[in-house]
Amino acid sequence: MNKIKELIIKYKELITYFIFGVLTTLVNWAVYTALVFALPDSIQEGVKITVSNAVAWVAGVIFAFITNKIWVFESKSFEMDICIKEFISFVAARAVTGVIEIFGVPLLVKIGLNQRIFGVDGALAKVIVSVVVVVLNYVFSKLVVFKNKKNK
Repeated sequence: MNKIKELIIKYKELITYFIFGVLTTLVNWAVYTALVFALPDSIQEGVKITVSNAVAWVAGVIFAFITNKIWVFESKSFEMDICIKEFISFVAARAVTGVIEIFGVPLLVKIGLNQRIFGVDGALAKVIVSVVVVVLNYVFSKLVVFKNKKNK
């Protein structure tokens, strides 16, 4: 039991990052789904999906910022200038990884990683890009955004 407790303490940051990452994904999907159903049918489907996805991304980034700041990286400063700097850095980092996500999958598919998983074309490329994006989000948050954690 003590060994498990030691491991939890040692890897607390990674564990909380994973937990809040899953919750961020749920927030994203919930907002997306709610908007797809709530927006009127008179809106063109492509526009409805794009708007829903964009708003869901924003909601996910805001949720991820708050949870990462408070519980994952424990940045304790709530001075306005520090919060604004952290938020802008966080959004910029997520925008960079968003671009990697948008263009990485088609690029990997184009160079030959178009293997199917569970009948989904390009799933291997999607998995690879997703892993890269999660790792980069963690690295950017730890080394750039919340590098001065536990500030008072």
